[in-house]
Amino acid sequence: MPGRQPGGGRLRSAPEAGQSLIGSVAGVVVFLGFLFFAVHLCVNLYARSTVTANAFDAARSVAAADIDHADGGAVAAAQARAEADVRATLGRYAERIRTFDWSGTTADVVRLHIVVDNPSFLIFSGDLVGVETVDRTVTVRVEKVR
Repeated sequence: MPGRQPGGGRLRSAPEAGQSLIGSVAGVVVFLGFLFFAVHLCVNLYARSTVTANAFDAARSVAAADIDHADGGAVAAAQARAEADVRATLGRYAERIRTFDWSGTTADVVRLHIVVDNPSFLIFSGDLVGVETVDRTVTVRVEKVR
């Protein structure tokens, strides 16, 4: 007979036989938290590599051999073109550029320091993850024809 134990007594239902609503909601919240964390890291890693590549390209274009590095006006014009190219390449993300600094540039070395604020997909991220800001300094030697 269903519902009876072999000894003749009734079967007791297990105290945890059903699915808990609180446990399910907590599981979904933890899963979504990890999902947002993973998206946050992926977007920030992509942004970091994109900003670094564009900064390197800008510094390399300013360090080209066809620019007269003895002429400050030619170097300043090349820096302005390179900065405009970086901003055009980054698109709307260029609005997040906080610092675009060429102050370390000398006659032998082109140095670009760029700081960009990344978007956050986490509610309470602060600086806990450490990827909220891209801070890069790119140094390229000036090309000289021998």
